[in-house]
Amino acid sequence: MNGRQEPEDTGSSRQASVLWAGRLTEKPAEDAFAFQSSIAVDQRLAQDDIRGSRAHVAMLSAQGIIPAGTAEALDAELARISGELEEGSLAIDPGAEDIHSFIEGVLTARLGDPGRMVHAGRSRNDQVALDLRLYLRRTLPELRAELARTVFVLLDRAEEHAASVMPGYTHLQRAQPVSLGHWLCAWACALGRDWERLGDALGRLDECPLGSGALAGSTLPLDREAVAKALGFGRPSLNSMDSVADRDFALEIAAACAIIQTHLSRFCEDMVIWSSEESGFVDLGEAWSTGSSIMPQKKNPDFAELIRGKAGRSAGNLMTLLTLLKGLPYAYDKDLQEDKEALFDSLDTAQSCLRIFRGMTAAARFNTGRMEAACTGGFLEATDAAEYLVKKGLPFRKAHQTVALIVRDCIAAGQRSITQRSLEELRKYSPLFDGDLYPSLSPPQALRARGLPGGPAPQELNRQIRILRGKLGG
Repeated sequence: MNGRQEPEDTGSSRQASVLWAGRLTEKPAEDAFAFQSSIAVDQRLAQDDIRGSRAHVAMLSAQGIIPAGTAEALDAELARISGELEEGSLAIDPGAEDIHSFIEGVLTARLGDPGRMVHAGRSRNDQVALDLRLYLRRTLPELRAELARTVFVLLDRAEEHAASVMPGYTHLQRAQPVSLGHWLCAWACALGRDWERLGDALGRLDECPLGSGALAGSTLPLDREAVAKALGFGRPSLNSMDSVADRDFALEIAAACAIIQTHLSRFCEDMVIWSSEESGFVDLGEAWSTGSSIMPQKKNPDFAELIRGKAGRSAGNLMTLLTLLKGLPYAYDKDLQEDKEALFDSLDTAQSCLRIFRGMTAAARFNTGRMEAACTGGFLEATDAAEYLVKKGLPFRKAHQTVALIVRDCIAAGQRSITQRSLEELRKYSPLFDGDLYPSLSPPQALRARGLPGGPAPQELNRQIRILRGKLGG
């Protein structure tokens, strides 16, 4: 059949052909074999495994460890397997032990003894460490791109609302006037740090573990530098035992995903509050809401709530990995097989949540009139009044005490703003008050006055937006 050898008759049991079967005369039962199989999780590493194997085969040939003709046949067959997997004409066997065993099994079935040469000088320990690094090196840029796209949507909306006044809150209590743009830009800053954090993780991924073997390298004359270069790594890993024991990169990326989800969860909490009837700051739109199975009038912010809920999964995945690693002897242990499910789930969750959050935010309709109206009453101008007195020469603590007394007396009189007091009344508290106080306390003026670096003044906010766009290449 096209020059290929037929598969050997290895018996009916799948376990008869596993890579480690030689030492053991008694093999695990079918259910036990299935229990320790990882193919359901690690099959997404198929193309990475093939890429690593092709680089390994080329090195084995260059070093004279396998014949050049054998290497050519192996490389051609690996390329064929890659194409067949891509187009769907070759299905991954769900009963295989793992993706490495499956691909090597296909090679051996098709090529016979040449297929058995592919594993010279390597172990599944350094092989899986390589595959996982290769996978992350191609998927983290995709996640960073999702982050960047989400940041750009936030910045677009921030530019749109650079002068849209709204209350800022601390302790969920109205505090000082800010702008909706300032709020959205704050969210963009947080996701921008996530983008940088993943970039840092990519830098620490840039070493190749292949050639470390099970933990002690190999007596074969492997060229680790050549394999690292062929696979696009900056260097081979420094220590063979550390290479197979290390999952710091998985922890770091899981932590980065958990932080992304924590940020999205906090943003969605704001959206849920803003969309309530009591607040009425935002309409998330019918396409980003759901109804109730019993209450006909309901329009629920379920997408925002679900993103908020999924943050718990990502935090749990990080805890899973930390707990998995904390008691392991420092070499390879079978426990490490459990690293991928948690890590892959965190990556998938972050990707999907960013897409949903981005769409929801782009479509959100903000009630800027209601936001600005919420800045009147509640004494959001109190800090500005105190700073007015500071500019007139009063020590801040005295200014703070003076305005606090005014607020207290206003509340007792049923007034909701310092501006409801006449200038004559205010001068009883301090003769430094003058007629220029009142325009300085209006929410739009209070916003414009906050032009310090980092502040919400529209001109300063636009500077922040330009910096963020430049950092993320947009």
